[in-house]
Formats: sequence, structure tokens, C-alpha cells
Amino acid sequence: MASDNVAAPTAETTPVGAQALAEGRQTGSKPLNIEPFDWTKALKSSGQAAFLAGVLAFFFIGMNADIAPGGLVISYRFLALLYAVMVVFFGRLLLETFIFHAAPALSRVIASVVFVLVVVGMMAYDVPGTRQLERVLVGAGLGLAVVAVVYGVARWRNNASRRTRATDTTESRLAWLGRAATIVMLLVAAALPFIITTFFGAKDRQILDVAILIMTYVMLGWGLNIVVGLAGLLDLGYVAFYAVGAYSFALLSTHFEAIGFWTALPLAGMLAAMWGLVLGFPVLRLRGDYLAIVTLAFGEIIRIVLLNWYDFTGGPNGISGIPKPTLFGLEFTRGEGGFADFFGIPYNTIHRFVYLYYIIFILALITNFVTIRLRKLPIGRAWEALREDEIACRSLGINTTNTKLTAFAIGAMFGGFAGSFFATRQGFISPESFTFIESAIILAIVVLGGLGSQIGVVIASVVMIGGIEILRNLDFLQRIFPGVDPVQYRMLIFGLAMVGIMIWKPRGLVTTREPSAVLKEKKRIGADLVAQGEGH
Repeated sequence: MASDNVAAPTAETTPVGAQALAEGRQTGSKPLNIEPFDWTKALKSSGQAAFLAGVLAFFFIGMNADIAPGGLVISYRFLALLYAVMVVFFGRLLLETFIFHAAPALSRVIASVVFVLVVVGMMAYDVPGTRQLERVLVGAGLGLAVVAVVYGVARWRNNASRRTRATDTTESRLAWLGRAATIVMLLVAAALPFIITTFFGAKDRQILDVAILIMTYVMLGWGLNIVVGLAGLLDLGYVAFYAVGAYSFALLSTHFEAIGFWTALPLAGMLAAMWGLVLGFPVLRLRGDYLAIVTLAFGEIIRIVLLNWYDFTGGPNGISGIPKPTLFGLEFTRGEGGFADFFGIPYNTIHRFVYLYYIIFILALITNFVTIRLRKLPIGRAWEALREDEIACRSLGINTTNTKLTAFAIGAMFGGFAGSFFATRQGFISPESFTFIESAIILAIVVLGGLGSQIGVVIASVVMIGGIEILRNLDFLQRIFPGVDPVQYRMLIFGLAMVGIMIWKPRGLVTTREPSAVLKEKKRIGADLVAQGEGH
């Protein structure tokens, strides 16, 4: 009879991939799976990347459509296409030498020098002699800046592979710094209108309007974070609830004089929550990509209904004359009975923008407070259990139907609140304001900031929405690159930025999470220990 104590053959347990990197960070060992550098393979990989970039960029960069009296005129920009292909080729070569392979120092120097020379050549080509030196210096600066960033990323990756786990003292210090930074950001946000009007008097209205827009996307991001970040339900049609809230307020306020902003705000949120339940019921059995496709279709259905139901929604003409919010019945208008007249101060149009800012600021704080409180309640823990593993969630006796429906309803309610504010801020809405690109931007904010991270949504909103507005004011770029409007390439720039961040920071800008349930001691955990919520 064979003995029961015979040892079984030891299985191969060598960690690979992400597990090897994670264990390497914990033990301080260097990952061993970096291939040696080979010029032939590097050039082949760079050539493939350049060919693919040339094919994809032909219609976006190589062709240009202009409206002329006789119709549409197509012109070709082969030089710009060649520049794009060269940047991709030599940029990929730079990545091959610094990041993807352990290249010798000489190979890295050669790749860096060639990249800088290529950038300088592109900047100085076909430029008059009086400006050629300036363009050469700018090109050299841009090339060296790119090389410095790539070198910094390579050093950071190497140091991360040797870095051991932080001690408890370091973690407590970082947690204290995080809380202090949060308080400072909150105080700055609360005093922002006064800071803007004091130091930016010439552009106070423009900057304050951008701050209102950023705060609106912060609120939308926090609302979607409940569905995607906490419950793990991928929603590509969140703009539908944004539209429902906006049209609910617009229709109620324009058809019933007794209903103002503060009366219609909760009604718009409840109507949006109802449509969240309508979306939730058909998708109860769907997960992952299938859920995303259905939510995307739902968002398009809402937009098409708003576009074609002319008698009710105004169709493509939209709804105008939406009333502005009042402060206890005081309107922000010039003359007797207005806000300025009541308080005895000079009339200024900035007063209404300051009031709008504080409305969306308070609404965003309410969204954040409710979300944080819900996370600590049984329903919030049920959302996180659903995100981690739906099968295990059911085995624990959690009602997944109610869990999903509450996530959709509460997330939609906050989207409806933001839509109601959008309508009163703009004074005019139309279906063109609620296209799929809005859902994509809101989802990008949540993913970029870090799924489930509240502060990450704030940072991503400032970077994405504020960055677009910064591009509108970079006039010096048009002097460096004549004929190039940075605003036209904003989506390309942010697309490249998203790709870069997803490569080097796949869990978002904020890579730590704070557990909602703890035992004995509260510690932050790495985002790689939290499920991303694909629904699998």
C-alpha cells in the first residue's frame, strides 16, 4: 500500500509578468525578464510602429479639407505626414533603448542624439535665416525635454523594481500629507472666486467660467465613479442621465412659472434616477463588454429621442430662455430689486458667476459626502463586493439585483443634478450638448484619476478640462509652429497622454485606495489589489 505521505512533485511556481514585478518590488529584487538590446529588433519594431502610424495618420494629418465657394476642397500635407512618421519611428527607437530593453549606454546616447537632430531638422526646415537660429534652439529644447522625460521614466522604473515596501512610519506620514493636501485644496476651492477676482481682474469672468466647468465635471465624475469605480459596472451612456436632468429642469421651468431652479433640482434628480432604474433592469444579467455596449446604446437612444421629438423637446432647435437661479428670490440683474440693489453694492456681472460657482461647489461637496457615507454603509460594501466578484457576492447572500439598481439610480441622480445645473448655467440646451464624446470624457476622467478614487477624479478633471482651456491660450505655440492651432489637436494630445498614462500608470494617477472596512488598523492599499470592475 502506498504511503499517504509521499511528496508530490514540486510544481513550477516561478512568478511571471505583473506578479514578478509585484514580488520584485516587495523583496527588492530586480526583474529578470528584460531582454538584451538588439539593434535589428529595435529598428524592426520602430519601422512597424512608423508604418502603422503612417497608415492611421494619413487621413488625419496627410489630408486637409477646406470649405470653398465651389464646395469641399481636399489638399494633401505629405510633409506633415512625413514628420509624424519620423517622430514615431525615432521616438519608438528611443523607447526601445531606454525602457523596453536594457540597452548599453552608447546605444542610448546614439538614439538620443539622433532623436534630437531629427526634431531640430523638422523645426528648422524651410525657415528664413532670421528665424532659423530661434527654431533650432526651440527644436533642441523640445528634443532634449523628451529625452529627459524618457530617461526619468526609465530611472523611475529601475528604482521601483528595487524599492522595498514602505514602513509604517512612512505610510502614516504619507497619509497625513494626503489629508493636509485635501484640506488645502478644499480651502482653495472655497476661496477661488475671491482669488480670481483679486489677482485676475482682466480675465476673471473667463477663468471663473472655466472653474465652473471643471467643478461640473468633478461632480459628473463622482457620480459615474459610483457606478464604475465602486460597483464595477462599465457605463458608456452616462451622458443620458446628464441630458435627462438638463431637459427635465428646462421643461419644468419654462412651462411652469412657479417652478424655479431650487424646486426643479430635486425633481430633475429623481427623474434621472428613475431612468437609471429603467436602464438597470434590462442589463441585470449583462457584464463586461456587453454591459458597456447596452449602456452606449441607451445613451444614443436618449439623444435621438431628444433630437426627433420636436413637439416636446424642440428637436435640434433645443430649448432657450431657461431661467437663471435666484438667491431667495433676488435676481442677478441690473436695476431695482436685484441682488446688487438689495445689498447696496455696485452691479457687476461677475456676481452671477460667483453664485453659480458656489452652487456647483456645494452640489459637488454633497455628491462627495454622500458617496463617502454610502461606502461605509452595507450598500456601499455590497457595491465593492459586486465589483470584486459577482459570483462570490451572490454566494454571500447579497441581492445583486438591488445592488446594481441602487448603483445605477444613485449615479444617475447625481448626473441629473449636474444636468440641471448645466441647463440653468447655459440658458440654452440642445441634443448636440449630450453626445457620446461627453460620456467618453467623463469615463476618461474616472479612469485617469483612478477607479474608486475621489481625489483622483478631481485631479483628472483639472488636468483634462483645464488642459483643454490652457491650449486655447497658448499663443506662443502659433509663433513657433506657424499655421498650427493647438485647439484642433487637443483630442490627439489628450489621447496620447491617456495612452502614456495607461502604460506607465495603469491604475490611474492615484495608485492607492482606502478600504471602506478595516480590522484594528486603517491602512491604504495599492490599487493593484482592487478589482477594476470588468464584471468578470
